[in-house]
Amino acid sequence: MMDRTDRHFRFLMRQITRCTLLYTEMVTADALLRGDRDHLLGFDPCEHPLALQVGGDDPVKLAECARIAEDRGFAEINLNVGCPSDRVQQGNFGACLMAAPETVARAVASMKAACGIPVTVKHRIGIDELDSFAHMLRFVEVVAAAGADRFTVHARKAWLSGLSPKENRNIPPLRYGDVHRLKRELPNLEIEINGGFKTLDSIAEQLGHVDAVMVGRAAYDNPMLFADVDSRFFGLDGAVVERTEVLEAMVGYADRWLAVSPKNRLGPILRPMMHLFIGQVGARVWRRTLSERGFRPDADSSVLHAAYARMVGTADQRAKSDGATAVGA
Repeated sequence: MMDRTDRHFRFLMRQITRCTLLYTEMVTADALLRGDRDHLLGFDPCEHPLALQVGGDDPVKLAECARIAEDRGFAEINLNVGCPSDRVQQGNFGACLMAAPETVARAVASMKAACGIPVTVKHRIGIDELDSFAHMLRFVEVVAAAGADRFTVHARKAWLSGLSPKENRNIPPLRYGDVHRLKRELPNLEIEINGGFKTLDSIAEQLGHVDAVMVGRAAYDNPMLFADVDSRFFGLDGAVVERTEVLEAMVGYADRWLAVSPKNRLGPILRPMMHLFIGQVGARVWRRTLSERGFRPDADSSVLHAAYARMVGTADQRAKSDGATAVGA
């Protein structure tokens, strides 16, 4: 979810669901320790509960990242052992670490000793030829012994050579049964499943087998999928939100963001909003208006209202046209 789960997307999602745990983009340990932490770790207080996702293999560096995460107010720190990109492999972190469970265990133990927030691990069911259930079981058992609080399992293996990161999200087949079996064999561990979930019904089905479900790109491509998650899964009556409520919240957010610094632009806020009206009449007009007007240096929140007005106008025109056709028939 690099270049997707930034602070603007997270703010958008928090207007739709109050309870779902949100994640940052993955930040490498070196970047966090040497870079601009205010930029890398900045978030709005409304984003809670929020997890910081990090990548690395050095226990000392990762321990410092855990301390920083706790000091900055994150609800948990998550170690990514699932990303298959070449750049990540060159840094010896991400999915390649599934071949070295002892290394991951040392990192987790160091992070646990450094902070009081949960330390969780996200991983694949396997990599390359190390893709049997036995390999995954051993990986989880070794890392669990170090104190990991939750395992989030992407139910696809990763090919570390021959497939791009995008291909690794689609070509290896989903093996949900392996994750279900992991929970059965290690019932005392908290097991979360990830991979391919696009409906609330499919999420509900998984909760009969595991403790939690992570949704990635489907949330970015259709954020209103989460409109009644709080009501359905967290028991908050009347928690269903409307698109127009989200729109008005984002207008206010955009005004505040642009007022912070003359360097801030509207464009980054608009990117996660492109699919806010997916499936609605006029959604294409909404996206086109945002694209045409929203990425100019002087663009402000009025672009959002203009795009919505054009979308509604398109819907009205279509309704009139459909009515005329019906009368004529």
